[in-house]
Amino acid sequence: MTSTEKQDAQHGEFRKFLPDLDTPRFHAIAKNDAYGHAKELLEHHRPPWLYGLYVHWRKLFEEPFKGVTNDGTIRPNLFPIRDEGIPITAIVAAAESITSQLTPSQAAKTTLHIDSPEWRSWSNPEFLLSDKGIRLDTITPALRSSVLALLETTLSPEGYAKAVAAMRINHFLGELVDASKVMNEHSYNFVFFGAPAVERGWGFSFYGHHLCLSVFLYRTQIVVSPWFTGAEPNFVDQGVWKGTRILHVEERLGLCLMQGLSEEEKVKARVFEEMKDGRMEKGRWNHDDQRHLCGAYRDNRVVPYEGIVVATLGDEQKELVRGILGQYLLYLPEKARELKLKDCEDWFGETYFSWIGGYGDEDPFYYRIQSPVVIVEFDHHSGVFLANSEPAKFHIHTLLRTPNAGDYGFALRKQIGGGVEQEYVWEG
Repeated sequence: MTSTEKQDAQHGEFRKFLPDLDTPRFHAIAKNDAYGHAKELLEHHRPPWLYGLYVHWRKLFEEPFKGVTNDGTIRPNLFPIRDEGIPITAIVAAAESITSQLTPSQAAKTTLHIDSPEWRSWSNPEFLLSDKGIRLDTITPALRSSVLALLETTLSPEGYAKAVAAMRINHFLGELVDASKVMNEHSYNFVFFGAPAVERGWGFSFYGHHLCLSVFLYRTQIVVSPWFTGAEPNFVDQGVWKGTRILHVEERLGLCLMQGLSEEEKVKARVFEEMKDGRMEKGRWNHDDQRHLCGAYRDNRVVPYEGIVVATLGDEQKELVRGILGQYLLYLPEKARELKLKDCEDWFGETYFSWIGGYGDEDPFYYRIQSPVVIVEFDHHSGVFLANSEPAKFHIHTLLRTPNAGDYGFALRKQIGGGVEQEYVWEG
């Protein structure tokens, strides 16, 4: 059996965990569209655990934006204004194709102020918790094509292909659990922040189940952060998109990195042996994010460094770290990606690699790479729609944050002016 065949067999394990659709939960989601499904949570508080998390999220949203840090203090002067070679003229033209098609009511919901706190109101569950902008599965095909054309023009070819794959896998999951009205290839919202312009800062958010992208653009510079990408399962084994898979490279490189460490290095890197370890402090694990620390609404979280310093590792392990970071920077066009990777390498002396779980070939795991200029997380999850009660390698969540106020292009926006002179508080 080839490595690819072995991987296909491993990820095909998800079919052992297909849920019983003859239950109230799946009856409810089958009959609802996205808005009816959201009503179940927001008005009827079902499921209770997610409603409780949502209430907590909104409390976090009331906090003025500060940014993720390792110790509570923002480090200044980490993100310079620079030329990253972004084709801004083509991107603006693609964006204006969208604005030219919006109705007045759509425009009111879709073009928000550059400093709107709604930058921060994205989330990765399938529930439509923040109904702003336009939703791709409810608009005209021409307008939907224009939104996707903007994504394709802005992201790298590889990054766009990854985003499309995540959307298709979401569609596949919707078919598996008879929830296609809520989870499909186009069940995503899109919103502008600021007016598209060649010389001024602006951006957009594209978000929905298992794919959330925050994009800021200023002249020829780009920030794609925070972003979230997940899949349950992460492999399509039948249908028109059979063979589609994502997040397997990040998985393989992370495991190779951990397995290649010396025994002493493994002990330093491994902060918890179990995926839900009894030694975890309160708040370290939650039902939605599980081991992730920097998910939706965690814009101001203090995440202390832990694990092993990358600069102390051998050349082979450092190269694996570069490979992992390259995958997490894949949404960026080539020149921007190279510059950002160089930024990350410059901080290897203060870059930490940490691990939770086992590190055998079949073991689920979590890892994080964290420095002053980037945080990336990888986590194998238990089932949300599938019935596996323990973390499995076919359900993956990944995310990237830019700490020290780099998310949403905030650090750059403070430098270029035209806003961000005050902290915004959501007032409900």
